Order: sequence, then C-alpha cells, then structure tokens
Amino acid sequence: MERLTRLACIQSVVLLPASWALAPPPAQAVVLSAGPLAAAGPAPAAGSTDAQAAGRASAPVAVPEPDEKATRYHRSGNVLWVVDVLWGVAVPALFLFTGFSARLRGWAQRLGRKWFFVVALYFVFWSLVSYLLDWPLAYYAGFVRQHDYGLSNQTFAKWFSDSLKGLAVGLVGGVIFLWVPYLLLAKSPRRWWLYTGLAAVPFLVFLLLVSPIWIEPLFNDFGPMKDKQLESQILALASRAGIEGSRVFEVRKSVDTKEVNAYVSGLGDTKRIVLWDTIIAKLDRSPLLFVMGHEMGHYVLGHTLQGIVFAAALILLGLYVIHRTAGGLIARWRARFGFGELADVASLPLLSLFFGVFFLLFAPLALAFSRHLEHEADRFGLELTRDNHAAATAFVALQHENLGYPRPSLLYKLWRSSHPPLGERIDFCNSYRPWEHGEPLKYGDLFRDH
Repeated sequence: MERLTRLACIQSVVLLPASWALAPPPAQAVVLSAGPLAAAGPAPAAGSTDAQAAGRASAPVAVPEPDEKATRYHRSGNVLWVVDVLWGVAVPALFLFTGFSARLRGWAQRLGRKWFFVVALYFVFWSLVSYLLDWPLAYYAGFVRQHDYGLSNQTFAKWFSDSLKGLAVGLVGGVIFLWVPYLLLAKSPRRWWLYTGLAAVPFLVFLLLVSPIWIEPLFNDFGPMKDKQLESQILALASRAGIEGSRVFEVRKSVDTKEVNAYVSGLGDTKRIVLWDTIIAKLDRSPLLFVMGHEMGHYVLGHTLQGIVFAAALILLGLYVIHRTAGGLIARWRARFGFGELADVASLPLLSLFFGVFFLLFAPLALAFSRHLEHEADRFGLELTRDNHAAATAFVALQHENLGYPRPSLLYKLWRSSHPPLGERIDFCNSYRPWEHGEPLKYGDLFRDH
C-alpha cells in the first residue's frame, strides 16, 4: 500500500505529504541550526555600530560549495532513486507474470466469498507480501543510510514500529476505499476512469482533513508550544498574514531525527502550524519566523486547493491512459496474468505498474508545479518578514546540516526536485528586495498592518 499510495498521490510531491514543509520529506527535511547560521555571516564585532551591523545583514549570503560527504550523499541518493524506480516496476511485474496475483485472488475468493470481502482480503494479502518484498530496501534507505550519514536519532524499534503503523494505516485506507474503483469498473466499464478520478477529489480532501488529528499523532507526540513567547510571535505573524484562529503545535521529533522542520497541515477546523522540537531548539528567531512565513504562504495563496485540483487532474489523466491501454495488454498476457479483465481485483499490480510508469513520465510536470508553489511561498515569506539575510542563512543552514547539494544537475531537478534547488533559493533571497526600491509587493495587499 505504501508504494501504491505514493504513486497514486503523485509520489507525494503535489499532495502536501507533510502538508507544506519547507523542504522535501523525508531525507531532505528542513535542517536549520544555529551553528551554520553563525557561520553564514560574521558576528558583530565589539563596538560595531548599528549601521555596520545592518550593512552586514544586507550583504549577499554566499552559496557554499558542498563538501565531500554531501557530494557522496547526493550521488548515492541518485543511485538509490534509480534502484527504487526499477524495484517499483519489478515487484508488480513479478506479481503479474508469475500468476501470483491471480493465486492471491483465488485465496481471497475461497476465504471471503462475498465480493467486498474478496477485494478487501486480496488487498491485505497483496499489501503484506509487497511490504515484505520492499522491507530490505526501505530499511536501508530509511534507517541504515540515515544513520550512516549522521542524520538520524531513531532506534530500530522506533523505525520498525513506525513502519508497521504505516502498513496498518495503508491497510485500513485500502480496505475502506479500494472497493470504489473496482465497483465502478464492474458497473461502468466505459466511464469508470472518469468517475474514479472525480471520486479522488473528496478522498484527497478527507485525507487532508483527518491526517493532522488521526494519522500524524500515531507516529509522534503533538502538544502545545512550550515557549509561549515564540508562540505569540508566530500567531502575530499569522494574523498579519491574514490567518486567524491558527493553532500552533510542537511535535517531539528529536526521538527520530537530527533534522529540523516546520509545516502547516489540515483544512478548515483542522488547520494548524506544527514545529518540530528540534527547530525550536536550534534555530534563531528571525530565520524561524521566515520559515513560518513561508509555510503560511501556502495557506494564504491557496496552494492546498491548487494541489488537490492538480493532483486530481493528473490522476484522472493516468486513469484514462490505463483505460485506453490496459485492455490490449491483458488480452495479450491473460494466460500469464490469470485474469481477463481490469475489473478483476487481481489486476491491482497492473494498475500499480501503470501508475508507476505514468507518473515517472509526468514527474517533470508535477515537480515543476510543486517548485512553482514553493518559490511563491518563499516570495510570500520574504515579503511578510522583509528579512533577506535570515531567509538566505536559513537555506545555507539547511545545506550544511542536511548534506544538501545546492546546484544539482538538470536531470535531478526535472525528475527528483519538488523544491527549488538550495542555490537558487539563496540567490532569490539575496536579490528579491522590491520594498527597497519602492516597487509594489506581489502579495502586499494580502497583509494586514497592525
């Protein structure tokens, strides 16, 4: 389920995976610490004037060259990505061409008897086998590699527990919702793709609504902000950004990671601002408030709704491609597959395979859309705080602490980068100063002056 969910939600690029985090999760979560912030610019000398300090604060922040460790992390990550893509094709192909998917369906029919229970049992069997097949790669990528590069605090027990919880959440979600497309396939073979795509919209809205209150707390402890002064500053910034009734939560992520992050999540009454305890401990106030301004920008600019619409459109297009092409493939290989129509639940690995290839081909489009939203959130945060130095040094700190690679290749940007490269973000923070030249702000009319 974990792999299928990632594909069906456009590899979590557009659909706000940790809602709108400043940097891509999980391996590139925001890491902003006080140490690199100090290294990014010289500290004021004793006896220096306010004008001198202001001059240093307005000076451009240089984009650091990546060190040897960051370069190895970047290159090994590229290799791991290729392996993951190939594995994502190999596993469903193995299910199909060995006839194992049809055998799973046969077992589900003998045990479930009724159609709904057959679909549910097949999904459970398929998910458990897929989880076991994916486990070694997931263990290396999510636990071993993160520890090898000094990015994780997580014990194996915590990692394994979270892995099982993720599996359980996927199983519950699949059992509840998977019957919908298969019912539509059976009842409306010519229009199932349209109805399923439309049904994806309320499903995505529901997911965004319940995730902050039902899913995220399964993995970490959420509570009120301990630093009430900081909470007051964040709420004041939110009020100036036009976000009223915001709630700020502190999550204990230090048990998992040495990285830091902050994000906004939820919809309507479940919307909230979430800060990891690591970011509160390590980040100075000014960079932290810029990070908050960036996250608030996602809400104010309507990126949540835009993400839902874009994701639904891409899913709809993917379903239509499957509708037009799957029949011929099934007709050719039906003896090997063990099923003769897409409405057979044994076709689930085929759907997974199609979505994997489809979203790989359309990844440049989806990622470009995501980068555009992130860039505009950066602009919003800069206009809200007008603190270029804090913003730029925050991204420098991200590069230092999270082994970031500031200027990756074009291929990396097209197929892997959901956020603008760090070098581009630092350059933008250095150069974007319309208020200093009397130019209008793009989002100035959205701010409330108090």
